[in-house]
Amino acid sequence: MSNVSYAVRRGELETYFDRTAADAWARLTSDAPVSGIRATVRAGRDRMRATLLSWLPENLAGVRILDAGCGTGALSIEAARRGAHVTAIDLSATLVGHARERATNLGAGHIDFHVGDMMDPALGTFDHVVGMDSLIHYRAPDMARVVAAFAARTRGSVLFTFAPFTPLLGTMLTVGKLFPRSDRSPAVEPVSRGAIAKRLTTDPALAEWRTAREKRITASFYMSHALEMVRR
Repeated sequence: MSNVSYAVRRGELETYFDRTAADAWARLTSDAPVSGIRATVRAGRDRMRATLLSWLPENLAGVRILDAGCGTGALSIEAARRGAHVTAIDLSATLVGHARERATNLGAGHIDFHVGDMMDPALGTFDHVVGMDSLIHYRAPDMARVVAAFAARTRGSVLFTFAPFTPLLGTMLTVGKLFPRSDRSPAVEPVSRGAIAKRLTTDPALAEWRTAREKRITASFYMSHALEMVRR
């Protein structure tokens, strides 16, 4: 996607996750002890991951899945253990390295790890695409364009999350400035559910798609809203 705001934010995210806070993020997504605030983020992410995985078919044998923004690979690994052939991609080579190390005992499943842009058309086509908390740093127009691009390469469903705009989230983002600067990620871009839904339902590229299931997960300092897109 040749979009300036998307490209700029993508570069900021690459710097943050690959250099600034790679170790902290790897610890957050492991079983290692973390602070109280980060523990709530971990718990929220665990619930969100379980939600998205529950929206996929129970039997994933031979199913092709794109894990867009795979991080340290937790969702990819669980999908592969259910038989999926997963393409897992992230901007951070460091996090992908951690994911490769953790990808053991996959059974009949398989994971192909890549470092790069989740929008790369060379990744191929898929039965399902999952973008868990990988679009929350992008503004609504960019987010909608990414979803449309995913849909163009997907036969089944596109599952993604966004940061829902609420007064509570605004407060959380303000309080988040108390984190050490070295651990602070590029700002989340809150968007109202109505605003993103309008963009998705009016985009000609998504004319054959509709929104289906959705769920909001709130766990203290973690808040994310999952949305499922399926073909009409």
